[in-house]
Amino acid sequence: MGAPGERHDVLMRSIELVFDSSTDALVRADWARLEAAGLPSLAAHTSPSNSPHITLAAGLDLQAAQEGPWQMLPVDVVFSGAIVFPAGAGRYVLARSVLLTPGLLDLHATLHRDLGGALPLTLPGAWTPHVTISRRIPGHQLGAAMDLLDLRVEGSCTAARLWDSSTKTVTLLGGAAWEGRPEPRPTG
Repeated sequence: MGAPGERHDVLMRSIELVFDSSTDALVRADWARLEAAGLPSLAAHTSPSNSPHITLAAGLDLQAAQEGPWQMLPVDVVFSGAIVFPAGAGRYVLARSVLLTPGLLDLHATLHRDLGGALPLTLPGAWTPHVTISRRIPGHQLGAAMDLLDLRVEGSCTAARLWDSSTKTVTLLGGAAWEGRPEPRPTG
């Protein structure tokens, strides 16, 4: 640990499920409503790698294979309201909660059977599937942000990708093509 205020960039990898185009658009609409209301939102993060997703696993040394549980895609998802995680200094992460359906749980467990290096909070039994809407939102803005979300949404995850923060790239792992979106590429 360093001195307070000292920045420590941690290079992380994550395996993520991405959505079909209509579900992707619904989440992006949440981002846009928050941004239009002057609230922190992922709409402000314009990197090509920034897309709505569900993280299945994350870790420093995470490796992902092209083969894997991707034959189980697509998997339907059901959002079940909002969830809030502390982000430090009176700020929070606001996300859509995702129900633990049998299909999603099976895919997650199958992935982790042969996967090493995942952080404990992404392992089966500890994992909280969600789709992030806003990071570092002040506590006093949470109510206003939640009022803007349409939380009764269902969708489908059609593909999986590997995010590598050291190279700032995403790599398609399996599933259907990324409907209407460009192939993952370096984000510079």
